[in-house]
Formats: sequence, structure tokens, C-alpha cells
Amino acid sequence: MKHTTEEIRLQNGMRGLLIDVPDATVMSFQFQFRAGNRYVKSHDVYETAHIMEHMAFGANEKYRSEHAYEQEFTKNGAYHNAYTSDFSMVYEALCADFEWDRILELQRLAITTPKFNQAELDAEKGNVRSELTGYLNNHNRVLWPRVQQALGEDILTYSQRLKVINNVTLKDIRRHHTETHTLNNMRFVIVGKMAGRMDTIKRNLESWQLESGVRFEVPRDELHSAKPVLIRRKEASNLNFGLTLTLPRELNDEEIDAMNCLDHILTGTMSSRIFGAARKKGLAYGVFSDTSAGFYDSSWDFGGQVNLDTAEDLFDIIVREIKGVLDGKITEEDLQAAKLYALGRYQMGAQTVSQISNFYTHRYFADDVVKDYENVPIDIQKITRDGLIDTAREFISSNTWVLAGVTSGERSDLMKLYDKLEALF
Repeated sequence: MKHTTEEIRLQNGMRGLLIDVPDATVMSFQFQFRAGNRYVKSHDVYETAHIMEHMAFGANEKYRSEHAYEQEFTKNGAYHNAYTSDFSMVYEALCADFEWDRILELQRLAITTPKFNQAELDAEKGNVRSELTGYLNNHNRVLWPRVQQALGEDILTYSQRLKVINNVTLKDIRRHHTETHTLNNMRFVIVGKMAGRMDTIKRNLESWQLESGVRFEVPRDELHSAKPVLIRRKEASNLNFGLTLTLPRELNDEEIDAMNCLDHILTGTMSSRIFGAARKKGLAYGVFSDTSAGFYDSSWDFGGQVNLDTAEDLFDIIVREIKGVLDGKITEEDLQAAKLYALGRYQMGAQTVSQISNFYTHRYFADDVVKDYENVPIDIQKITRDGLIDTAREFISSNTWVLAGVTSGERSDLMKLYDKLEALF
């Protein structure tokens, strides 16, 4: 869908993107605060942000209960949600074009005028407890927080988080909202038909009654390698593994684009070098790789599920193919195929208002960068074979990595896989 993007900075300190999609029949709203788990007062009340997010659509200055607010919000089919991560708390909504102004006003009420009460707190503690307990049955959910901890990130696992839910009080919830939900700590992305509406949107946003505040800094952790992390689960009949390699700097956009192409070559399709080879030999149903740039560090992740009796054969393929990359065994034909795949995904990636919104929010919410959508094909063509190989080599040279696995097997099983990977470094 054709669209144009404008960044605005309001007099009250709010900052965000208004994205005009002339043919849109829906409107999307996303509001982000640096208010995630890493910004709570202490580990003793680690679940404060998460519980507050669950209470986000409860009582406010106009509606006396979550039920009343929900009934009003969704009566014409509109959708809303909120989610919390290590650093962010995001409120999102999607509605029909004809009621965009009503939904924006309801978003304002929820974000700026919550009436946190004890009954809702007690209820949401129970809901959060149920949610986290459910995650403990998901081996992938259990795995990656342990990887983060092993690398040195200052987070809690789901088991640890369950133990501190009861510590959270209304005072903690109200303090967290007051300290984090400020005008300067907010970013927004609003997408839809903007003709004749921009001034009304700006006036609404200018009316939001929050403290001025500041944009919070992102906490920094000192990352390090660790021995293999075994998470033993007797019901885990196979191995769910995660491998993370880190680099002590933020990759630039060109390097991320190059690594995305490499990930496609290694694990992107049934013809890829790792995933495709594993499937061809019947070794593993699913294997993935992914590269991301953090605020101070970048990561190259591999993961998947494999039966214990075929795990060593799979890891032989992983080691062989990574070593092949380090030795420069990437052809121009490999790279061109990956570029064409990226271009196809790009052209398919803006068919809806939500897809357009998600294209911009990741970078804008992270570091205020407004990506140039029209320039993506040019950026894809700029990817070079040498840039791809050099970035992969830098991850290996950094030698900061960890392997973790959820399995009913023995530690010796994981150590054999670790020893194979260690040969890369």
C-alpha cells in the first residue's frame, strides 16, 4: 500500500510518526514507553511492569471497570492489546476508519487516567501467575531467558518471576506508571488515512495529561561466554536448543541486511545449507537462525528441535556450514538468490496497515530511526559477499557465546554438542 511518513514533535514533548495511507479502511495506533521489566524498582517486584500492563485497560476516569471499558472499545469491532518486554511497554489498537477518533480518545483514557485499584490488582496477579505457569510448559519460552541470563543479562526466568508476583503492591504499580509514563518517554506510530485529520490528531495528543519526564536510557550489561546450560525436563523427549553468539557493538543497517541474507542461505528454506540439509537427511524438523542488533551488543542466534540420537549429526552440519562461511564459501549466486528472496518479502510486506506500522515501529521505538521504506530495494542491492562474510567472522572472533538446551537427556549429551561448536572458535 502506498504511504507517506511524517515525524512530528509536539510542544508538550511527545514524538512520533504519522503515516498516511490514502486507501486505508482501518487505522492503527501504537504507543510505546521505555517502561519494561528492566525499569522496575528492584528484582523483588520484577513483575510490576507486567502486572501494570495487564491492568492497562481497567478502571479509568470515565469507565469504572475493565468490563465497561472493553464493552465500549470493542462495540464496533475494534481491537486493542498491550505487551511488555525487557525494555518496552506498548499499547496498540486497530479500528475501522469511521471510528478512529473515538478509539484514539479511548487510548488516551487508558494510558493517562488509569484508576488502579486493589480488586483489579488481585485479579491480574492471578492472571499473570497463570500466564507464566503456562510458559513453563513451553520449552522454547523456558530456554531463551536462561540463554540471556547465562550471557550476563540482568533478567529473571519465568520460575523466578513467579516467586515475586505476590510482592507487588498498588504503590509499586502507581509509582511505575508515574515514573515511566511521561511525555518525553513516549513514542507513537499512527497509521491510516490522514487527509483532514492530522490537526485533530495533534490536538488530541497535545491534550494528554502526563508529566514531562525524560526518555530513559537503556541499561547496559557486560556480556560473557558461559558453559552449556542444561535445563532438564523429564517430559522433554527431544532436545530444544538455543545457541547465541554476541558481538560487543551495534551492527549497522548494512550489516544487518547482510546477515539476514546469510541467515536465509543457512536456514531460510528447504534448500538452505543447514535447515535444508538437515531435512534432507531426516535429522530435524525445524532449525532457524536470526541476527539482531541491540543497543550495545548484537546477537546471532540459532535454534530448533532435534532428537537426541540425531543431534550430533545436526551439529556437524551447523559447524561445517558456519566454517564454510568463515572460509569464504559463499558464491555470488548464493547472494543473488538471497537478495531476490528479500526483495520478494519486501514487496509482500506492506499489504496491510498493520504491516506498514510494524515496518517502522521496531527501529523507531528502539532508537528514533525512521527507516526509508522506498529505499529498501536499493539497500538490498548494496549487500556484498565480503560484507556478509566479514560480519560473520567478527561474531566468531568475539568469542562470546552460549549453548543451552531443554531435554530429558544428560549433561554429557549437551557437552558433546558444545565441544563441536567450540572448534569454531
